[in-house]
Formats: sequence, structure tokens, C-alpha cells
Amino acid sequence: MAIDFLTIGHITHDRTPTGIRLGGTVSYAAVAVQRLGRRPAILTRGSLEGVSEPLHQPVAGEDQQNGEPKAIEMLVLPSPVSTTFTNIYRDGRRIQVIDAVADPIWPVDLPPAWANAPIVLLGPIAHELPDAWARVFLHALVGISAQGWLRTWDAAGHVSSKRWDSAPEFLQRADVLFLSRDDVGGDDEYLASLAGESRLMVVTDGWQGSTVYCQGLVRTIPPRPAHEVDPTGAGDVFAAAFMVRLAETADPYEAAHFANVVASFSVEAAGMDAIPQRAQVEAWLAQARQRSATGDEA
Repeated sequence: MAIDFLTIGHITHDRTPTGIRLGGTVSYAAVAVQRLGRRPAILTRGSLEGVSEPLHQPVAGEDQQNGEPKAIEMLVLPSPVSTTFTNIYRDGRRIQVIDAVADPIWPVDLPPAWANAPIVLLGPIAHELPDAWARVFLHALVGISAQGWLRTWDAAGHVSSKRWDSAPEFLQRADVLFLSRDDVGGDDEYLASLAGESRLMVVTDGWQGSTVYCQGLVRTIPPRPAHEVDPTGAGDVFAAAFMVRLAETADPYEAAHFANVVASFSVEAAGMDAIPQRAQVEAWLAQARQRSATGDEA
């Protein structure tokens, strides 16, 4: 069966107190997409060796075929190293150290069978997608998670924010731009500049929800209250869920509401364990609509 959601970027090896864990936008996004009922694929570079959550062992019951879990399709291109991060959360802020960076991914690496995927999420982590990717997908619904272009690092690997040099070229083609306030260091002036260049921009802001910038209008979408255990990957889950729902409804506000709920579930356990199934999301949304209809907001 053909894929219907392609995500491109480095998988990462995330150092945690319990060992190396699989990370990266593509990993979290693909798992979220699969649990929402789509057929994802990942084009990446690095290695799955030594990580605790290989994507070829999805959670049982996610997507069954002949009684066995169906794997997420992946093309893992070779690299001497995998992109490796240490993430430290302190007072609600993330401190990142990058320990290694895999080689770039080029358009020539794209399998022909995936070139016509209807939904594409470009999810760079460390500048691994050259500018030529801006001109590859001319007929897909294209989302960009910009964090990988909005970071730089010093000789010791300490990550900080920077301006995105190639933003105009990518934003001429992208249907949706995703980023967080942390990605731009809280620079509202730069956010406004990116919004002006984007067809549609969505900014996530942790427990405060998300803000949609669309055709000159700005609307904040409130979050689902959550008990946060591990926020790693929440923005990636949000972007994937938003693209899925936008493809279904063509409504960016409905997509943001849906994605808020999916991402809020995802932070309630470590790693990818809490990324929800579609039925779990739909059940919560149905209960929320019922509470709203009866005036019970508790």
C-alpha cells in the first residue's frame, strides 16, 4: 500500500538518564501520523543501532496486518555518525547540546516511489536539508518544521537560536510553517517577519497552546490541560497532527485545535509512549463538545 505522508530529516540519538533514545522531528511525526491512521514514511540519514525505540518495532495494535504490527517505512541513508543531542529541561526551558551531526540529505536520495506523496513534512534538525529541497514537491501539501534552520551551535555544541537564511526560498513553496517561540528566542519582531512571508504559520508555545497566523489574522488556540512528563517531540507531534487534520478539513483553526489535543497527550509519558491513537483523540474531542454544549467546562 502506498504511503500518504512523507517526512524528511535526521533521526537523532537523544541522550537521556536511561540511555540513548530515538528522536528527531521525523521520528515523532511518523509515529504520530501512524497512530492517527495514516501511512507514513521517513527519509533520513544516520543509524538505528543502539536506540531504545526503533521504529521497526511499533506498539502492538497501532496498525495491524495479519495479526502483526505494521512497520513505518524508512530509508536510512548511511552516515559515519548519527545526529546526537543532549536535552536538559530547566524551569520550563530546554537547554540543548549537540554532540554529533550526520551528513546532509539530498533530493537525489528521494526514492521515486515517494516523490508523489500527498503530504510532506520537512523536518530538519541540524541544517541537513539543502535549499534544493524547496523545489522538489510541487503538488503535495507541504509543511516545514523550521527548528533545524533556526539553531546554531558553538564549538562545545551548545545550541542557540539564529535567523533562517534561506527562509524566503522555502516559504515561497511551503503551505504551512511550524515553529515554537523558543526556536526564535521569543523574538516577536522576527515572528512577525516570518508570518508576513508565510501562507500559513503556526507557533507553538507549550502549555499556552498554539497561535495561527493566516491571511493577516492572528488567533490563539487554547490547549488541552495535560500532566507534563516529557515535552520532547511535542512540537513535532503537533506539526504532524496539524498536517493530517488540515488535509482532511482545509481548516487551519480546526487543525490547530486537533493538533493541540494530540500533542498534549504526547507529553504525558517519556519518549513516544504517550502519542495517542486516533480513537483516544476523537473520544476526548467528543467529550469536550458535550461539555461545551451543556455548559459544563469542568
